[in-house]
Amino acid sequence: MCLARSDGKRYTCPVVKNMENSPARLVQGNQAMAQGALYAGARFYAGYPITPSSEIAEECSVALPRVGGMFIQMEDEIASIAAVIGAALAGAKAFTATSGPGFSLMQENLGFAVMGEIPCVVIHVQRSGPSTGLATKPAQADFMQVRWGRHGDQTLIALCPSTVRECFELTVQAFNFSEKYRTPVVLVSDEVVAHMRENLHVPKEGELAIIDRKQPSVPPSEYKPFRADEDGVAPLAAYGNPYVFHISSSMHGPDGFSNNDPANAAWKIDQIHRKIDIHRDEIVMTRSFDADDAEVLVVAYGITTRASRVAAVQARRSGVKAGVLQLQTLWPFPDKEVHSAAGGARRVVVPEMNYSGQAAGEVRKVLGPNRDIRGVNSFNGQVIWPEDILKTIMA
Repeated sequence: MCLARSDGKRYTCPVVKNMENSPARLVQGNQAMAQGALYAGARFYAGYPITPSSEIAEECSVALPRVGGMFIQMEDEIASIAAVIGAALAGAKAFTATSGPGFSLMQENLGFAVMGEIPCVVIHVQRSGPSTGLATKPAQADFMQVRWGRHGDQTLIALCPSTVRECFELTVQAFNFSEKYRTPVVLVSDEVVAHMRENLHVPKEGELAIIDRKQPSVPPSEYKPFRADEDGVAPLAAYGNPYVFHISSSMHGPDGFSNNDPANAAWKIDQIHRKIDIHRDEIVMTRSFDADDAEVLVVAYGITTRASRVAAVQARRSGVKAGVLQLQTLWPFPDKEVHSAAGGARRVVVPEMNYSGQAAGEVRKVLGPNRDIRGVNSFNGQVIWPEDILKTIMA
């Protein structure tokens, strides 16, 4: 695969090239996410090693310099996301990877990226908490933190893989969404998906669409960094070129400078949400497995999707029509898709590796209080097994 660098020359990335020499290769989920980032055109990584995401940093430390990119190990996660934001404003596709406590440290600067409409990607490999918790064990307890970890009226996009192939493809999609909609995107994995190995065929150059951010079409003197086009998204120039512009974490107007007028504040908050809301149907992605005629629907995401699919097959062998709706997009929440898939089901089962059933709560909001919605929860650092889900399907 030929990859461009900033000076116009082209490199071939050995990590990806070696995989293209064979139809498929055994790859770890974390490796697939790193390679997906390179395929999408990412050329800057700043991060701090933290289990269970560290292999992403390790992979990028070797691969990025070989394609003319930059890898920096920062002193902590606060500095990491700050460096990513700076690189993104300088025109690079930039990203970081973290887990648990590191993701908590990134929230303030992620809020800045939301307010500044700065495209960047954060790969968050969930582990068991709170605090240091079980640092090497899986969990799905950050579902709500991903959406609501920052204060104020804000939103972002969050995607979630359940296979190594999805680790690669959804990383590419995360960069595409980030660039197209000028927003941070969080790719939410978990320890098991990140560390398991499966065969992966890396698409050839051009096989997957790659999206780059819109560039301004007006002269530098007329450029306003937050004046949106009809699609709700404003073009973004890069620092270091003739377009001189200002981005602030304070409430600002289309010109980027502070503006505390109530009407301007309403416009700005609306713009942050509107550009995602009007493109919701493109952003929200789900996969359906035997859900069309399901009398019991399992709504799952991440590693629990795999156990859910096994349980649904076993239930059908026992005479119960069970199906699975996999949530590849976590936020915006797939409310319309859940409502449609659950329409004919007498029961909905939501397996999650957390105590309170965070996604189950969203499903209840969608389907209402009178539906039979049952959670299957594990919060001891262990995965949910198919037989655990099957018991609830068959109950």
